[in-house]
Amino acid sequence: MVGCRKKLPEKAWYAILFCGDDESTHTITCCPAMAEAHQAVAFQFTITPEGIDLRLSYQALNQIYLSGVRSWKKRVSRLKNRMIKGVYPASLSSWLFVAIAILATMYMRSDPSMGLIAKIQQHLPLSLHVSLSAQGQTMLSALVFSTLLWLSLILALRFCLKLLLSYHQWIFEQHGRASNTTKIWGTLLGLLSSRKPLLYSYQTSLPHLPVPAIKDTLSRHLESVRPLLADADFKRMTKLASEFERSLGNRLQRYLKLKALWATNYVSDWWEEYIYLRSRGPLMVNSNYYGMDFLYVTPTAVQAARAGNTISAMLLYRRKVNREELKPSRVPGTFIPLCAAQYERMFNTTRTPGIETDVLQHWLDSECVAVYHKGRYFRLWVYRAGRLLSPREIEFQIQKILDDPSPPQTGEEYLGALTAGDRIPWSQIRKQYFSTGVNKRSLDAIEKAAFFVSLDDEEQGMRGTDPEGNLDRYAKSLLHGKCYDRWYDKSLSVVIYKNGKNGLNAEHSWADAPTVAHLWEYTLATDVFHLGYTEDGHCKGEVDRSLPQPQRLVWDISPEVQAQVCNSLAVAQALANDVDCHIFPFKDFGKGHIKKLRVSPDAFIQIALQLAYYRDRGGFCLTYEASMTRLFREGRTETVRSCSKESSAFVRALESSETAEHCCRLFRLASERHQNLYRLAMTGAGIDRHLFCLYVVSKYLGVESPFLKEVLSEPWRLSTSQTPVQQLELFDLKNNPEFVSLGGGFGPVADDGYGVSYIIVGEDMINFHVSSKYSCSETDSHRFGAQIKKAFQDLMTLLSADTKTPPSSKAEPLSKKAL
Repeated sequence: MVGCRKKLPEKAWYAILFCGDDESTHTITCCPAMAEAHQAVAFQFTITPEGIDLRLSYQALNQIYLSGVRSWKKRVSRLKNRMIKGVYPASLSSWLFVAIAILATMYMRSDPSMGLIAKIQQHLPLSLHVSLSAQGQTMLSALVFSTLLWLSLILALRFCLKLLLSYHQWIFEQHGRASNTTKIWGTLLGLLSSRKPLLYSYQTSLPHLPVPAIKDTLSRHLESVRPLLADADFKRMTKLASEFERSLGNRLQRYLKLKALWATNYVSDWWEEYIYLRSRGPLMVNSNYYGMDFLYVTPTAVQAARAGNTISAMLLYRRKVNREELKPSRVPGTFIPLCAAQYERMFNTTRTPGIETDVLQHWLDSECVAVYHKGRYFRLWVYRAGRLLSPREIEFQIQKILDDPSPPQTGEEYLGALTAGDRIPWSQIRKQYFSTGVNKRSLDAIEKAAFFVSLDDEEQGMRGTDPEGNLDRYAKSLLHGKCYDRWYDKSLSVVIYKNGKNGLNAEHSWADAPTVAHLWEYTLATDVFHLGYTEDGHCKGEVDRSLPQPQRLVWDISPEVQAQVCNSLAVAQALANDVDCHIFPFKDFGKGHIKKLRVSPDAFIQIALQLAYYRDRGGFCLTYEASMTRLFREGRTETVRSCSKESSAFVRALESSETAEHCCRLFRLASERHQNLYRLAMTGAGIDRHLFCLYVVSKYLGVESPFLKEVLSEPWRLSTSQTPVQQLELFDLKNNPEFVSLGGGFGPVADDGYGVSYIIVGEDMINFHVSSKYSCSETDSHRFGAQIKKAFQDLMTLLSADTKTPPSSKAEPLSKKAL
């Protein structure tokens, strides 16, 4: 018997077996080698002198049939959802109501169309005049008129909804003191939002982001830099701004307004391209961010089981996104929807490198995840015959990977370092060595996967005699790992540790942290409270032990590729070793105590950060706080410049030992100012996105602006962000107080600055993530963390003694309470 194996394009090969001494009889077995068919033999045929004997494998064909049925079900579901959200806020059944009403009116010998039905009847095709009776023609014309009337009503309702969502005065009014206009607006919005919407139902009704007046933006910018500049420098900046407004500014503004009329969002596409995709430095640390597991609880110590539930929960979330079953995100406590566009590229997405710019590639409904373990890459199929594998089955498959003793192939172990280094070398290597053959097939398996899973051989979490030190190492592991054991190009990379802890690393260009946080909240809650574990720590359910083996990916790594892997790894390791992370839970008090003082928790935290930075560095700096603009279609973020004239005046007064009464008054002014800055940013009246877009227009026109060049080159030495808790209903912290989230964090934005992320957990805890660089002698994450704690305690002591401020001046704005 002679065997041969022939390579064919497009991921398929065929085994041909020649049987018989005289080779007059040939048995040919055809089966796809890849796991698409789960290594099942689809058919066999034997060639004999009498003809061909064909034998079919009904099991394999049945799996192909079921996969096809699942695909068609998804297509029908998408079509149905398009129709439902296309008519929102009306319903499909409302057409029947309109048609019956029109027909009933006509039956009563009244013409509600005022002659339009008769005109429609006159213009019916001649064939219908011949085939239909006069009564049938009238009936058809009435249905056509009903449909047109129904569509007109839908357009009118959607126009009204868009007008209502364009009203933002509510955000500037204090909680409990809404104007009559706002009350009427809220009632009408509630009526139009009473029907249960799909995830994307509001998208076409959201208003477009407005372009602020250039005079207002320049005025706000000058006000924001006043506490940072000496008198002479501020005078020079004022002159530059004035010259810009008189000359080039208005010209650039006209182009920007033209874009705003044409584009859905005048900022988002340029922000994605020029801030993220055109960056040629490493994604690791500089762009990607991370999310952590529970602080106190590890649901199971079985690594494969934690992986099974985590993967299952994320796939259940993907199913909800695909079916649009997720409730649209709203401003908490209101009917006001937020843009859901960022959910579209959450899964099956990879940022592929380019010479000048990267590209975000998105595929539909991948049925596999890519898995990394001890230098080996696997493709794990999570569907079989159109059925999502159970958590127990995924655990079973993950355990096979953990038990696989095979060593990495040559050059395979450190391959992920290509995604951690500079983008241009990775682009060149990818094009030359990964665009054909076995390397392309294996790379496709990773890039087209639903997401990436790393089975880490380390233990992480708050444990042992040095809990905070272990949290610091946990953060660094999620942020950069070993620099080769994550795939930083993937939209989502899940990390499962040896002791059952998990975490997430997310690529930044496709979405912002609140969208990823929404997924991660659902994943953690579903893992623990819905899927659960058996008493011995394994996933629940039964296992189909006939599942095929996870597929090892095959590589052909040349010496040239290995050399570039070493170079990229060296770049990544130098960057990773320079990151100083410090994670600490602040448990002395939380938002509950802060709100009793009638202060916005976010304003309290931001002013405390200003105080901490002043004590740490002896001055103030340009401060970035991320605010969202998802009240607008395709909105992403805007900058709140937290270092204001009012906050710096308060800090100086406190550090100069002014009277407590005077300091409290300045604190209240700083708090109110911060909240107003946040409201302006949320409603499209921020500073930085407008100036950024003006700068992009100037580059397209080939003109230079000294003002824009200086503004865009200013470093953000204190970059801050709050991780929001969005699905409170998933976590019952009163009955399960141990299930508190650690939140997530990011690397420092400036080489000589700090990155600070925080999450307000429940009423009594705030978790902080501080990052900086060891290479800067002026920064120290642990020192800054200690300054934050002291600033919190000093502010609380000061405000607790403040009993003279009238409650009316302390009332919390509606927007800050809602957020």
